[in-house]
Amino acid sequence: MIMRKNLRMGSITIIMLMAVLVWSITLETCIARRGRHWRQNHRSSSDLSDSLLSKKPKSHSYHHSSHNNNHNHHHKSKPKPKPKLKTPPKSDHNKSPVVSPPPKVQPPSLPPPKGSKVFNVMDFGAKGDGKCDDTKSFEAAWAAACKVEASMMIIPPEYTFLVGPISFFGPYCQANIVFQLDGTIIAPTDSKSWGKGLMWWIDFTKLKGIKVQGKGVIDGRGSGWWQQDYPFIDGETKLIVPLNNSVPMPIRSEFDWKMPSIKPTALRFYGSVGVEVSGITIRSSPQCHLKFDNCVDVLVHDMVVSSPGDSPNTDGIHLQNTRDVLIHSSTLACGDDCISIQTGCSNVYIHNINCGPGHGISIGSLGKDSTKACVSNITVRDVAMHNTMTGVRIKTWQGGVGSVKGILFSNIQLNEVQLPIVIDQFYCDHTTCKNQTSAVAVEGVTYEKIKGTYTVKPVHFACSDDFPCVDVQLSGIELKPVQERYHMYDPFCWQTFGELNSPTLPPIDCLQIGKPARNRVQSDHDVC
Repeated sequence: MIMRKNLRMGSITIIMLMAVLVWSITLETCIARRGRHWRQNHRSSSDLSDSLLSKKPKSHSYHHSSHNNNHNHHHKSKPKPKPKLKTPPKSDHNKSPVVSPPPKVQPPSLPPPKGSKVFNVMDFGAKGDGKCDDTKSFEAAWAAACKVEASMMIIPPEYTFLVGPISFFGPYCQANIVFQLDGTIIAPTDSKSWGKGLMWWIDFTKLKGIKVQGKGVIDGRGSGWWQQDYPFIDGETKLIVPLNNSVPMPIRSEFDWKMPSIKPTALRFYGSVGVEVSGITIRSSPQCHLKFDNCVDVLVHDMVVSSPGDSPNTDGIHLQNTRDVLIHSSTLACGDDCISIQTGCSNVYIHNINCGPGHGISIGSLGKDSTKACVSNITVRDVAMHNTMTGVRIKTWQGGVGSVKGILFSNIQLNEVQLPIVIDQFYCDHTTCKNQTSAVAVEGVTYEKIKGTYTVKPVHFACSDDFPCVDVQLSGIELKPVQERYHMYDPFCWQTFGELNSPTLPPIDCLQIGKPARNRVQSDHDVC
């Protein structure tokens, strides 16, 4: 009995020991698995810590422990080592590494901010390379500037803009707009751009307070047009006879195609009030360089006109139906009149002008095709002329009506001018012209301090039989001949009446003193 109990107790003990043994093995396996799982979690947390540290400079520590009976596990995360920077490879033979410059990125063209008063053509898509047509960009910039009073349209320096015929139309524009020209504008040279022909290239119409200023250039590239006008006949050309009967060579053109017969003026202002042009250069216009038509209150100063002396019909500044004009401190070189004053002009004051080559400063021609012409109160003084065809001139067509009066030419310095002083009431730029009795009357013309040298004839007064020139005043005339390549002549007068207020050189004995015995009176319709 006792032995059975002992055997039973032994069996139970053995069973219990085996159970403890199995449990112990299972527990160690679980602990080992848990340890491996902790190490994996520790590495993941450390990586996450480094990621966060790279964004925010904050320190973090992570602690994990596991306990079983007398075993204690305690681990701390170690900071991840900083990555080493990669160094560029060493260049051979101590050569400096070649570094490519960053590519130039052209910023997109954006219109100026709302409320701006400055409008740059580059912001409206202009290229300024002299090849792409920038006409549309100029039109867009003007449309924006036109809406803002006292705005400024900018043509920036160091760019060349190819611009076709363009009109800056202003009836609905705000006042006092500035056209700031510091770059270069060139005209197209293909005949297609001009169609059958246009009277202007760049045109400002019906504006109040418009300034064109700056140091830029308007280049008409007109040689392609000039060759079509050869030979060019001025009314006084018939008075100039070369000694050897030589004929000038025709102008050569860089273009082979034919341009339209109607030639454009480079820069025109029409129907505008308060116009100012200053600082700019206009060169090689197909016809007139700068024209004012139906304008009031005009100021031109410190500008340059530049074209060859044999470029036909290229007047420097042309005034027509324009009053209250001041032109000064400018240099004008062209193939026709440096300044031309046409019908409808009054209150014009011109001084400190350098003229030549060209055809001097002229009033006219007036009365063409039996029209009425009225010009009054014109002053031209302090002018230097060199190598011009004429000096100071009044020219009218037979058959016209109206009058030229109140004219002063003072302190004119001449250097080798062919015909320094001219009044021609028989002006004709054709081979022959019809004789007519009516004429534009010329009265009240004063010449004082006209000095220098001439190469053909010092004075040429050719006045109408029915409407003689009256009240012509001469003083301080000193003109000396310079023999060049032309036949030379003495002073000439026909139906010219007035006064010699001082001795003249050479003597102008042909001037008739006083007034004509009889003079035809113009009708009320013909009087200005």
